[in-house]
Amino acid sequence: MSRTGPASAGFIRLYTLAFLFFFANSVLTVILPLRGAESGMQQGGIGLMMGAYMLTCMLLRPLAGQWIGRFGPLSVMRVLLAVHALTLLLYAVSDVGGYILLRALQGAATAFFSMTVQAGIVERLDERDRGQGLSLYTLSTMLPSLAGPLLAVELWERGGSFGFGGVMVLLAAAALAAGLSLPLPGASANKATYTLQGMMKSFGEIGRSRPLGVSTAVMLLISCVFGTIATFLPLYMISSGIGNAGVYLALQGGVVVLCRFAFRKKIPSDGRWSTALIAGLLLASAAGTQMLAMPQTFGTFLYVSAVFNGVALAFLYPTLTTYLSFALPVGARYTLMGLFMSSYDLGFALGGLALGWVAQIWSYPAVFGCCTVLALVAAVIVLIGGRKMNAITS
Repeated sequence: MSRTGPASAGFIRLYTLAFLFFFANSVLTVILPLRGAESGMQQGGIGLMMGAYMLTCMLLRPLAGQWIGRFGPLSVMRVLLAVHALTLLLYAVSDVGGYILLRALQGAATAFFSMTVQAGIVERLDERDRGQGLSLYTLSTMLPSLAGPLLAVELWERGGSFGFGGVMVLLAAAALAAGLSLPLPGASANKATYTLQGMMKSFGEIGRSRPLGVSTAVMLLISCVFGTIATFLPLYMISSGIGNAGVYLALQGGVVVLCRFAFRKKIPSDGRWSTALIAGLLLASAAGTQMLAMPQTFGTFLYVSAVFNGVALAFLYPTLTTYLSFALPVGARYTLMGLFMSSYDLGFALGGLALGWVAQIWSYPAVFGCCTVLALVAAVIVLIGGRKMNAITS
């Protein structure tokens, strides 16, 4: 299979599709909790609704990795884009009562999409370009956070149901059009035989493999923080009158985009574990969430927390994903990377599910205080568990 560059025309089309695919979620992540609260949902119910997306995504990622190996990235991509378009069209005509099911369906499409794109990047790029390719892909998934939250707030305040439905229809059509020609291999280089028993056995690798175990634990904890911010920050700011949720999320997204573009060639792409880098990013996240937990103390400087959280979000996922693309055995790479990515989904879902009850019983500042603790625990795991990572992967 021929190789190409991460900035070639074909890969730019792939990044464009990723932008359109995730733009829909950036709008839905803000507007669905607001619609739920308006209909009388409490925080626990809103957390369940929003968590259904990532929970389904988590459960299906290992299966997605296996299907990609069996049927090839291109065939899988065609099916999932059809499911994605159907889901957005159903959002346009459904009420709040159907949102949980639609979030689960959307999560299924996302599980296959992210695994398919990353499999294509791994197989079509040389090792020296893999980190840059994954960084550009994750950059394209974060670009929607620049405009998506602002559009969502505008739709909430002025667009009404007609405006919301129209945007969903346009995004569904745009994603289908962008997916017509993509640089994805028709067959995977990984020709292993896949069975349900083999997939279940792969879960044991989390305990046996230090690279996978440490990376999974860190991603589970920090994604819980990211999920909490995405789910409850808009409700927190709009209900309390502190700051502007659209501006905060756009600023956080802008930091992610700037960092991932400016430092796309700096993502470690040599299979080496960087304890200092990863621990530093986790401490930045802890600082950002602690500012959210103390809004009266920081006042207008509250937006500084968007910078700290944006930096952590910008680098943690591509750094850990690139590292594991080297550290994991080739024969089970996609399945095990699917397990790792499932930890992101599970943590993101728990941010809404578990901490939603904290918000309902105590307060939103208490929720973000819990997030600070989670980020600090993840930093401790990196400092303690990351000492022998390079010895294993070298």
